[in-house]
Amino acid sequence: MVVTPAPSAPPASRRVTGLSDPGRCLVMGILNVTPDSFSDGGAFLDRTEAIDHGLALAADGADIVDVGGESTRPGATMVWERDEIERIAPVVRQLASGGAAVSVDTRKADVMTAALAAGARMINDVSALTYDDRSADVVAAAGVPVVLMHHQGDPATMQEDPHYDDVLGEVYIWLEERVRAAEEAGIAREKILIDPGFGFGKKLAHNLELMNGLALFHSLGCPIVVGASRKRTVGALSGEAPADKRLGGSIAFALKAVEQGVQIVRVHDVFETVQALRVWRGMRDQGLTPRL
Repeated sequence: MVVTPAPSAPPASRRVTGLSDPGRCLVMGILNVTPDSFSDGGAFLDRTEAIDHGLALAADGADIVDVGGESTRPGATMVWERDEIERIAPVVRQLASGGAAVSVDTRKADVMTAALAAGARMINDVSALTYDDRSADVVAAAGVPVVLMHHQGDPATMQEDPHYDDVLGEVYIWLEERVRAAEEAGIAREKILIDPGFGFGKKLAHNLELMNGLALFHSLGCPIVVGASRKRTVGALSGEAPADKRLGGSIAFALKAVEQGVQIVRVHDVFETVQALRVWRGMRDQGLTPRL
């Protein structure tokens, strides 16, 4: 289902978090308009190719298309706001006008403002509104949903030596504090989503513990977003498979997430993930149907 951001449609917060259909996990398709993203860097840096790919993601079943103009892979360097805006604003505008529900993946207030003006209806911030002290005000004023993602360190250094005594407990407490800070900044709780930050300042064991313990985060009272698609953990568990050979592992993580009630999975391979979730849901529904 493609979610259309028309003025007469239900509120964006309800549509993009799936609250109108709590039994279905939504799929967020990844569109990297960057030269250096870990999986497909440079493939969609051309504006026309980016727009075509975004529309294809929506046609393949993406409920949300998440557009990003700055890579946050391990070791990535910062992109200036003007360059990031020039990359994403025309793409967001075209996708939104074509009926796609667009999220923008950014940590900068000026980029958020430009993307919202172009038609984005959701903010996905890997810094959980900590990178730019103006970003919370932008989100609050716009009244749009925001994803607050856990991270340890910044992209340039986050994988050098991440350490936790209790990764589940520490990530939970950190997200709890960020949700509270967002509310204090004027963002309504029903507009807040959380992401445990798979791969952002975490080793293999941390990622697996988080994936196995996702259900814990429901007690924060916010929809959960999980993005494990093509990540390094998949490669580490499959003979060091390169990023373009990680589809099976990515789907395995998506199914593990949805089994624990996650509301949104963020993926590169939309068609295959949507198909897997439909089959999983069919088996679940059949198993719950009483035999006459």
